[in-house]
Amino acid sequence: MDSKGKILLVEDDKNFGDVLCSYLEMNDYHVVLETDGDAGLNRFQQDTFDLCIFDVMMPKKDGITLAKDIRVTDQSIPIVFLTAKTMKDDIIKGFQAGADDYIPKPFAPEELLYRIQAILKRSQKPERKKQEIKEFNIGKYHFNYPLRILTFGNNESQDKLSPKESELLHMFCLYMNDILPRSIALKEIWGEDNYFTARSMDVFVTKLRKYLKKDNNLEIINIHGNGFQLRVSEQQAV
Repeated sequence: MDSKGKILLVEDDKNFGDVLCSYLEMNDYHVVLETDGDAGLNRFQQDTFDLCIFDVMMPKKDGITLAKDIRVTDQSIPIVFLTAKTMKDDIIKGFQAGADDYIPKPFAPEELLYRIQAILKRSQKPERKKQEIKEFNIGKYHFNYPLRILTFGNNESQDKLSPKESELLHMFCLYMNDILPRSIALKEIWGEDNYFTARSMDVFVTKLRKYLKKDNNLEIINIHGNGFQLRVSEQQAV
């Protein structure tokens, strides 16, 4: 089976790193493990990767410094931080260094796997798809994104969505039957990911659920700790 992606894992706890490598390789990722920041930077400069996972506290070069060094030459590769630190300032420093996600230890391996899948899907999603697809069939609904009109059945009912409702439903359509990471939606629609924007997003998700309730084959599911999924049991072609 082909690899789903090549990952650079830099983790100074080799036993923990070996466990993560084995788990990710079982899920069809190719993983290269280094145990300090200098070695991680050297390996990154010599090879090509789809995603980086860095521990924050490491000898020789910590994960945040390593991320900053990489961002000098590569602005696009996704970077995920693993750390025992949960202080707000440390999380902010991580994102300022260019992190795409931040996972505090301890964590379930499945959580890391879901986040990797979501980040790679976003980074590999062609921008032209987002720009060109304007209308969607969602079960028994038809969604016209530019006009913000959601139609049920054969024009049985029609709703005019607010701009944010329309933007959020558009993102759900682009990720249909896949996980839409909360952080991605918040940054693209609300401009930032914080407690208040997250609560606002929850309100809009509830509104979209009400709009879509006429089709029993549709549901927006909360994926704990990650985001939401617009699940379409009998999906029609876009």
